Amino acid sequence: MGKEIISEKAPEPLGVYPHARKVGNLLFLSGVGPRKKGSDKIPGVLLDEKGQVSDYDISEQCHAVFENVRVILESSGSKWENLVDVTVFLTNMKDDFETYNKIYAEYFKKNQPCRTTVEVNSLPTPIGIELKCIAELT
Repeated sequence: MGKEIISEKAPEPLGVYPHARKVGNLLFLSGVGPRKKGSDKIPGVLLDEKGQVSDYDISEQCHAVFENVRVILESSGSKWENLVDVTVFLTNMKDDFETYNKIYAEYFKKNQPCRTTVEVNSLPTPIGIELKCIAELT
């Protein structure tokens, strides 16, 4: 079934799953969000006293999630340029797609993996973006 990988540099998984799994010459990443390691704080998210999102900055979340993917890839023996497939989950396609797409283009100037972007009603934590990735191992 492949080797499980837990990165010491990435945010802790919120459930019983690894950050990634090596199978053959491929690396499959679990869903990656923008949280920072060692914290429940989500970059770009302001919560009200009831724990509900009162405001958010999708730009800040995009940069944070891309950095978390990079950390997991490097901890797993791969690298950003080896991404071959990216599935992106957005909770607000109408308002956030243009910003996300612009930032995505900055990160993927040289390597352009296959990409699917879908809108979902919600994600397990109050985040606006999550990535599911497949990469080649180096």
